[in-house]
Amino acid sequence: MPEVHDVGHEGYASLFGLEGPVTLPAILAARAHATPDAEALVIEGERIDYRTLSERVAQAAARMVHLGVQHGEHVGILMGNSVDWVVLFYAAASIGAVAVPVNTRFKSDELNYCLSQGDVRVLFYVDTFLNIDYTALLRSVEPAFDAQLPGDFLPLLRRAVMVGDSKRGLPQGVEHFDALPDTPALRDEVARRCAAVSPDDVLLIQYTSGTTSFPKGVLLRHRNMLMNAAASAQRIGVRADDRYFSVRPFFHVAGTTMSLLVSLVTGACLLSVPSFDVARVLTILDEERCTLTSGNDTIFLMMMGHPEFRRERIHLRGGWAAAGPEIMQKIHDVMGVPYMVGAYGQSVASPNVVLNDWRDPLELRVGGWASPHPGIEIRTVSPETGDVLGANQPGEIQVRGWSAMKGYYDKPKETAQAFSDDGWLRTGDLGVIDGGGRMRMLGRLKDVFRVGGENVAPAEVEETLFTHPAVQLAQVVGVPDARLGEVPAAFVVLRPGAEVTSEALIDWCRARAANFKVPRYLRFVDSFDGIGMTGSSKVQKNKLRDYAIREFGLS
Repeated sequence: MPEVHDVGHEGYASLFGLEGPVTLPAILAARAHATPDAEALVIEGERIDYRTLSERVAQAAARMVHLGVQHGEHVGILMGNSVDWVVLFYAAASIGAVAVPVNTRFKSDELNYCLSQGDVRVLFYVDTFLNIDYTALLRSVEPAFDAQLPGDFLPLLRRAVMVGDSKRGLPQGVEHFDALPDTPALRDEVARRCAAVSPDDVLLIQYTSGTTSFPKGVLLRHRNMLMNAAASAQRIGVRADDRYFSVRPFFHVAGTTMSLLVSLVTGACLLSVPSFDVARVLTILDEERCTLTSGNDTIFLMMMGHPEFRRERIHLRGGWAAAGPEIMQKIHDVMGVPYMVGAYGQSVASPNVVLNDWRDPLELRVGGWASPHPGIEIRTVSPETGDVLGANQPGEIQVRGWSAMKGYYDKPKETAQAFSDDGWLRTGDLGVIDGGGRMRMLGRLKDVFRVGGENVAPAEVEETLFTHPAVQLAQVVGVPDARLGEVPAAFVVLRPGAEVTSEALIDWCRARAANFKVPRYLRFVDSFDGIGMTGSSKVQKNKLRDYAIREFGLS
């Protein structure tokens, strides 16, 4: 892949070796022409090469044109990771429509909010997924699914299309994807629309992962996501012959930009699954001889802590991880992955902001010290005063450059608040930048709590707990305390077969961290699923804090 040096707003086109503008349909066409027989996707036993992928995308795009989807209109996709998901995403992009990925964990209120606030005009969905009855869920949101769309509750949703098998008949207001026409005239219109797509067109509305009550829709352009994917792929060291396994859900930017598009721009093969079953993932990594993977600390710790984990079953060369130093070191030492790189990003930044190069020294990659991509600027700012901080001074991470979102959909006030007066994107994250311009993320500012006047980032305490050999997962929140204001409360998942007392773990922390960082409370849990997890496998700290207050009888 070409080097990514000195790439600015006007220079990103040369990165892909295209004569015309960089858009998703242009890159897909170039990939299908260059390596038509190369395997593109392996998901749920379905294998598809780039030629076939391109053909299926063209067919789906023709069917979208038949449905009346216009340039700039919003197309919802509600299903788990699948080849169909990818085809629909690429098809919408090919005719200048905007994909709206719907989180498969959404319940009725969240689903109603996403489809309504996102102005979704056409929805593609599966009947059921992971024992969730989406037909029943959609019917509860919009009763017109059983009559004729549009209805009174989602007046802009004019068509709903079921994809895949159903054990029951279609609701009266729903069509089936396979029954939609695909004619030469429709294909001609698809070709015309493909040529009209611009790099500045919105490619996707990413609803943030939902650690607050209702997420906001992040507007990401073709150039935002494709440039981010290509720049990231170079840092990761992705090659055309790589087999890249990603468990990240496609309704998240880690699944679109950092998985699908990273593979597309390099010609690598992406392997995925619709749900994270650890034993199954370990089998795929082994049998498919996967060379790259990605994940956060939870994902990697669950793999390494599983009874079926064996280092000899891992054939990974590298990939990327959003994880702290202890887990990064374990990925290297326990999993035997030599070139894993550390990543930090946010949906509002397409998403990657800083990333190690795979050739960086191990201590930099393990320590989380990573550089921004060319054309991306970072700084830290005092949350109290707004002053720009110098090297090695922790503050709010702010970002400026080609990866920044266009804004939040239909939320001008929130969009204005997301940027500083001088045009920098506020992340709400705490970080520190060293003298060489490398940054390390320390935690969410809203998760930082004060113990007797001292700031504590939960990640600091979690890292200390992770060093104990019995600990598989750890999450820390601040809880109320009459004397100190707040104190740390820890929740720990132990490794299978491991035994340790809460007192012993607290003593472990006391010997390794300042007193104000030592957990006052510590409770063992089997998992965090019943407490609150986002679709990107992150623990929802706000729900965990509420749970801790109840569990420990605090006010």
